[in-house]
Amino acid sequence: MTLTSAQRQALAWTVLAVLGFALLWLLSPVLAPFILAAVLAYALTPAVEALVRRRVPRMLAVALVELLLILAVSTALLLVIPILSKELPLLKQQIPLLVTSLNENVVPWLQSHGVQVSLDAASVKAFVFKYLDANIEDWIATGLSSARIGGSFLLAIIGNAVLLPVVLFYLLYDWPSLLERGWRLVPPRARPSVGGFLKECDQMLGQYLRGQILVMLLLAVYYSVALGLARFELALPIGVFTGLAVFIPYLGFGSGLLLALLAGALQFASWYGLIAVAVVYGLGQLLESFVLTPRLVGERIGLSPLMVIFALLAFGHLFGFVGVLIALPVSALGVVAVRRLHAAYLDSPLYQG
Repeated sequence: MTLTSAQRQALAWTVLAVLGFALLWLLSPVLAPFILAAVLAYALTPAVEALVRRRVPRMLAVALVELLLILAVSTALLLVIPILSKELPLLKQQIPLLVTSLNENVVPWLQSHGVQVSLDAASVKAFVFKYLDANIEDWIATGLSSARIGGSFLLAIIGNAVLLPVVLFYLLYDWPSLLERGWRLVPPRARPSVGGFLKECDQMLGQYLRGQILVMLLLAVYYSVALGLARFELALPIGVFTGLAVFIPYLGFGSGLLLALLAGALQFASWYGLIAVAVVYGLGQLLESFVLTPRLVGERIGLSPLMVIFALLAFGHLFGFVGVLIALPVSALGVVAVRRLHAAYLDSPLYQG
């Protein structure tokens, strides 16, 4: 059977897409810093272009934008690490008290309903005193040795920490030329349709990425202040983590909620901590869903919550951490492609008969 020109073209693009996904799957262990740098470059390019339009040399504009990003990340780390170190004694005191309280109140109630459970308070206290008496250096050494990853893991972290800013700098500096070289690879006859498709994708991704960054920063401030007003000792690190983690839909918010529940139970050892977390995080979810996201992000990428969860799990399973990074951007491109295919189908003789 002889293929038509349109069929050969569709087959060629399908083969290229399959090869691209296969290459991504094979190289996923080493692609994480490059993909993260590409995502950051895409999000930070408007800031660089704004400085360039004000006659700032491009290299200086890139250096200033990247320096501000590094300072923001470093500030967050410098705020979180000392507070966690300061609060370790609190965890050491409250965990045994929590276990005792559970043994006295919860365990009898469970046993009265036929659930036979018992907590060995002495063993828990021994475990807590053994591991929470150690300092940060001992924790790091124990973690590295117990995971049997040692120096190679540390070198990988340091290597990625050095590689990411370098890759980001060159991507930001060469972004216009990279776009121009990519555009030249598009066949001239296909440029009108491809240009429209890319413009629509850029609008959707730009709205999502840049709006989501603002949502993350505002939520980090909200959760930190709200938990601080509720007298949480770990308000700042938990608030910052929750705000930044909402970039991963549902999973990030759930992780921050679990940390806050744990901190509330450990610090207050009463229902106050759980109720405070429920109020703070309930209001935060309402703020994100009905105020911040509609105003700053719009309808995001047009995926239902179920499809977002499926995309994160599927891409994470196939490509690991790299898959989590690219799940929503690729899904956004897929939404645009499906819309165009749907419109083409409605205009086709197959549909119109």
